[in-house]
Amino acid sequence: MIGVIPFGMIYGILAIAAGLPPSAAQAMSCIIFAGSSQFVSAQLFGLGVPAIVNIFTIWVINLRHGLYSASIAPYIQKLPTRWKMILTYLLTDEAYAVTILHYQNQDGKQYKHWFYLGAGLTLWTTWQLSTAAGIFLGTTVPASWSLDFTLALIFIALVIPSLKDKASLAAAVTAGFAAVILFSLPLKTGLLAGSLIGIIVGILVEGNS
Repeated sequence: MIGVIPFGMIYGILAIAAGLPPSAAQAMSCIIFAGSSQFVSAQLFGLGVPAIVNIFTIWVINLRHGLYSASIAPYIQKLPTRWKMILTYLLTDEAYAVTILHYQNQDGKQYKHWFYLGAGLTLWTTWQLSTAAGIFLGTTVPASWSLDFTLALIFIALVIPSLKDKASLAAAVTAGFAAVILFSLPLKTGLLAGSLIGIIVGILVEGNS
């Protein structure tokens, strides 16, 4: 959460600078609830890009959530639909990272979805408050603070605990290199392509070990 707070503030500041009304900027945090997509969407809004292009871009960026869903689905498939709808809305990078590690701990507990709910609500609350703080502060935060660097720190902290074997390490390293090499692909699809390549390599390594 310490890393999420400055990330949310940066989005709020960026959204106001792009010309979004404060109410719309905050609404994006409630409706879209995906930091990277909100960043790109606000920038596209500032450039006057047509709404349909903006929506399609958000959809492409959020395709990675399909990978998260496929990973976590086996653990929640027996839950009622109302639970699945709530947990789907709360599925984010950070919530997934801490929850999947909890699910993979085979201790036989029946109510692990409450952990998922708690992680998601904690992140959601922090994101809304930090976004509001960024909107309120506007451009008063100096660029010299380099708050945007916290995004990289967040994901480093999320990834490292999950690298428990050769397969996961190979997948992470391969996905990272591939995402950098394919960075110039349009609509940020290089990130998705890197993820898929990392998954393939991880499966191959796991199958040969």
